[in-house]
Order: sequence, then structure tokens, then C-alpha cells
Amino acid sequence: MQTTFTEDQLKDPGTRRANEILRNCVHCGFCTATCPTYQVLGDELDSPRGRIYLIKDMLENERVPDEKTVKHIDRCLSCLACMTTCPSGVHYMHLVDHAREYIENRYKRSFSDRALRWILARILPYPMRFRWALIGAKLGRPFRFLMPDARLRAMLDMAPKHIPPVSRNDDPQSFAPKGQAIKRVALMTGCAQKALNTDINDATIRLLTRLGCEVVVAEGAGCCGALTHHMGKTRESHATAAANIRAWTREMDGKGLDAIVINTSGCGTTIKDYGHMFRDDPLAEDAARVSGIAMDVSEILMQLDLPQGDDKGLTVAYHAACSLQHGQQIKTYPKDLLKKAGFTVVEPADSHLCCGSAGTYNLMQPEISAKLKQRKVRTLEAKNPDFIAAGNIGCMMQIGSGTQLPIVHTVELLDWATGGPRPPALDRAGQPADAVPILR
Repeated sequence: MQTTFTEDQLKDPGTRRANEILRNCVHCGFCTATCPTYQVLGDELDSPRGRIYLIKDMLENERVPDEKTVKHIDRCLSCLACMTTCPSGVHYMHLVDHAREYIENRYKRSFSDRALRWILARILPYPMRFRWALIGAKLGRPFRFLMPDARLRAMLDMAPKHIPPVSRNDDPQSFAPKGQAIKRVALMTGCAQKALNTDINDATIRLLTRLGCEVVVAEGAGCCGALTHHMGKTRESHATAAANIRAWTREMDGKGLDAIVINTSGCGTTIKDYGHMFRDDPLAEDAARVSGIAMDVSEILMQLDLPQGDDKGLTVAYHAACSLQHGQQIKTYPKDLLKKAGFTVVEPADSHLCCGSAGTYNLMQPEISAKLKQRKVRTLEAKNPDFIAAGNIGCMMQIGSGTQLPIVHTVELLDWATGGPRPPALDRAGQPADAVPILR
């Protein structure tokens, strides 16, 4: 693709990177075949190729974003299926992230849009605030019919049946390995996950320590920044990301780390991109170091001696989170691990397509998200599994809200198969909502 950016425009790092990406695009349209929003809406402007044209025109002409452009960029899931498909290696993620930052800085949204995005940015990355919001949503759900905005109704629907009590395992500390120490790793405990499902981090710690890892929860680490980053709120996302970088480099420079383990793949995609995000920042070197040892939990488990399990007689439908299969290009590890542990693994049709969660997408674009969820649930249930496994909390919440089948994190099943407790979600599925727990 030809571009006409001026030398002055290319002095901006974001524009310079956008120019590099745009020049790689050859208009082939392969991306349209795997784009979920194009599949649902059938509009060329809701495909990666169409959005690329809109972004190019906006950036080259330094236009104030118009409503049409913003609408189609907002509809992008950032599932990155287009990057897996693209034969030219177009790095769409960096392009759309820059476009969102450009829009955030130059476009005045409606009051309701600004209010919703402000609320999400100030609640979801903070576990205790999010926990209170979930309890409030649960109490307010009977009155959802009074909500005039579908996005507000989606926020009420987000509250799970079971809101877990706080897990003290998420506090800064170190967990000693069982037996000989093989690795020392930091566990990224996240933000929303600590409010929605504490079983995942608990299972991860049990499994890693059982396999010979010292697991450290670093003081000062928190939200990865992905939620605000994908809203274009760069200042806020970089502030939380910088806190992580400092926390983990202290551990790296202290007793050392072999890996930073992430069990929420949406976070993992962002953390692995810290080197790019901070490329022109004083933290650039440390950010690159952090990105260099960031690993999805399935990656670190492939390096450890996971025992070969007997046939469990249980069928698992594996949902491949977009941020794992497209964002990090990890496609086989979770399935290989589940099979080794003794489970029979099946995959749904069109496993490359998004479930519609995509961070805050299911809250900001509930109609499109609901269509994607329905399709994903239908293809998963068609496999008649005993339960569903995934590697991302957002996908688990999204799919779990549309099926009676239990859905658990891959690491919970691996922990169970190697001596850990039965995942509690397997016994909660289909049960009535639990009582609201007391906060600690």
C-alpha cells in the first residue's frame, strides 16, 4: 500500500510505525475470511482491510475522526485473527492500537460513551472496586428492564452467579517449590480475574510448585494495562504497565526470575508487547527484559515434567482464546498438556473465531458480542463434551454465561489431574446463584 506521510508526520513514533505497517498491506482481502465482525455484519468497513483504509485516510490527512470512522474502529474486537491469516505480515495490532489512541485524543464522544468508558477504566483494573461493582450488579439485576441502554444491561448481566471471597494467595509473597527447585517464576495475578475467579491463580500456584517452581507474587504488580490500552487511554495503561515493569525487574535484579507466568492470555499478549509500548520511554530496556521472559502458563508447563496421566474418561471441549492463538501464536500447547494429563480433547468448528468477549467489547458492543457468543456456544455444545476449557478469564465468563456446561481454566484441569482438588466450577455449573459473600 502506498502512503504519503510527510517527514514531519513521520517524526511521531506512532505514525512512523503505522506507516511501516500500512506499507506491508497488499489489499489481498484474506483477512476478511477470518474476521468475526465481517462475518456477522458483512460490511467491508467492518473488516481489517476496510479499517486499514479508514485508519490510513485519518492519519495521513490528520483528520479529526468522524463518527463513521470511530464506529467501525470501535467495532473491531482486536481478536487478531487477521494477523494469523495475513500472508504479508501486517501487524494490525499496533496499527489499530495507535488509531484508538489517536481517536481518544481527538474525538469527542457522546456523554454516555464517555461516562461508560470512564467507569470501566476506573473499575475493572482495580480488583476491590470491581468486586463491589459485581455485587452491585448482582443486586441490581432484577431491575435490568429499567435500563434504557443495552450496554448498561450488559454490565448487570456480567455479574457471575458465584462471586468468590478474596484469596490471600494473591497477596505479595513467595511459594516454595515441592521438592527440588527447578525454576523461580513470578505469577501475574491480574486484576479482573482476582475478583471474578480466584480458583485460577490458586490452581496455578499449586501446579507450578508441585512441578518444582518457586512462585513469587511480586510487590507492586497489578493490572497489565490491556483494558485501558485498548480504549486508547495510553497514559493510564502505561502507568499500570510501568508499575509491573518496576515490580518484576526488582525480582529479576534480586533473586532472579526464569519467567513471568501469565494465566490470562489477554494480559499475556499485552505484557509480551511491553517492549514495543515503551520503546521510546526511559523504561524501554526494562520493558524489553520483562517482555523477553513473559510466558503463558502453557509455555512454562511445556518446559516442566508434567506427569503422563491415565485416561480420565472425560471429554474436554477446548476453546482457543484469540489472545492466545492469534495474539501469542500458541495453538497446540494447552491441547497437548490436556491430552498428556489423560483428557480427551475436542475442538469446535471455526475455532479461530472469537467468542465475543474481547476485554470490554462485550460491554461496549453487546449486540455483536451476543451473536458471536451464541455461535461459539453452539459449536462447543455440538461436541457433547463433559466440560469446556479455556485459557482466558474473559472467554470463560462470556461462554459460561451462555451454556449450562461447566467451563474451567486449562490449568485447573491440569492441577486436578496431578493431585490437586476437583475444580469447584465443575460442581457449580447450573446451580442457582450463591449468596453474596462477605468481603474480606
